[in-house]
Amino acid sequence: MVRFVAIGGSLRPDSYTYLALQVAAQRVEALGAEVEILDLRSMNLPFCNGGDDYSDHPDVERLQRSVREADGLILATPEYHGSISGVLKNALDLMSFEQLEGKVVGSVSVLGGESNSNALNDLRTILRWVHAFVIPEQVAVGKAWQAFDAHDQLKDAKLQQRFDIFARSLVEHTAKLRGIPYRQPLLFDD
Repeated sequence: MVRFVAIGGSLRPDSYTYLALQVAAQRVEALGAEVEILDLRSMNLPFCNGGDDYSDHPDVERLQRSVREADGLILATPEYHGSISGVLKNALDLMSFEQLEGKVVGSVSVLGGESNSNALNDLRTILRWVHAFVIPEQVAVGKAWQAFDAHDQLKDAKLQQRFDIFARSLVEHTAKLRGIPYRQPLLFDD
């Protein structure tokens, strides 16, 4: 079974980033994969100081261990000032090649305005530097405040389809690159 860790880069209580992360995680789980969501809002992570000793912060070890043991990652970030959030960048900075190298990553961004790829492109650059593999498919949820209904479900059928394509690509690429046997269930329309 393919195993993922999902991390959202928002500290906002009613976060659209976490809603989008939930959508991605549910789509990936529907394909038979396991997903652990690490909620940075409930973790005590210090600012990265460039050092190796974070023994006073057990959540750093939890973050590092979970990512190290996963086959891949689902990362979701709000776009702040044209880039990823400082919260997600800090979480990534608290890890190293030991945790991130060789991981297969799918990325999602959430924006208050129109969809674009600024944060997603910056995330690709960061992940390339730690030798992770970012799948070609990515999802940008523009005008997030309008994207979800009262039950936290996506309103737009085309955006739902993008999440389905994203999930399929993430699970298939991860299985291939990590050498894990995988047979896709027939759940989504082709």
